[in-house]
Amino acid sequence: MHHDQASDRVSSEVPDWAREKPLRFWDPGRKLLLSVRRYQYWRARGGALGLLHCKVIALRHRFWSVITGAEIPLTCAIGGGLLIPHPNGIVIHPGVKIGVNCLIFHQVTLGSRKGGGVPEIGGHVDIGAGAKLLGPIKVGAHARIGANAVVIGDVEPYGVARGYPGKIHHAS
Repeated sequence: MHHDQASDRVSSEVPDWAREKPLRFWDPGRKLLLSVRRYQYWRARGGALGLLHCKVIALRHRFWSVITGAEIPLTCAIGGGLLIPHPNGIVIHPGVKIGVNCLIFHQVTLGSRKGGGVPEIGGHVDIGAGAKLLGPIKVGAHARIGANAVVIGDVEPYGVARGYPGKIHHAS
């Protein structure tokens, strides 16, 4: 399986912040992500004003989490340009690292397994609906994870994982 040139146009290193901008008043996925970004900004800024903003933003985050049914921690390390078009049911462990310009569909779980460790997702990775990425794995840049795949092993850059257990197809 080879990678396509259109995929190369989306950077795995430079975030495309326009992907995260809410497009309309009711845009739950982007509003949830916006609350995470604002919380992290004010937490890093610190001080009394930062603490006050964090408390208000945490309430907003709770609202959007309930609306979407997603569990995306306020402290999660998420690269810029994340796109979550259907955020319902997304569960992300607080220790997960997500690269820039990734695409995550609904019902995705990024979490740990027995023995600890969590996934590290490279830049411009597409994760299909219902996929489960579990344990201390690394997913390389521009990789694709198929819908309902269960991935418990590393995926190389431009690789494809699909099925259960996630069968890894190497880039060629």
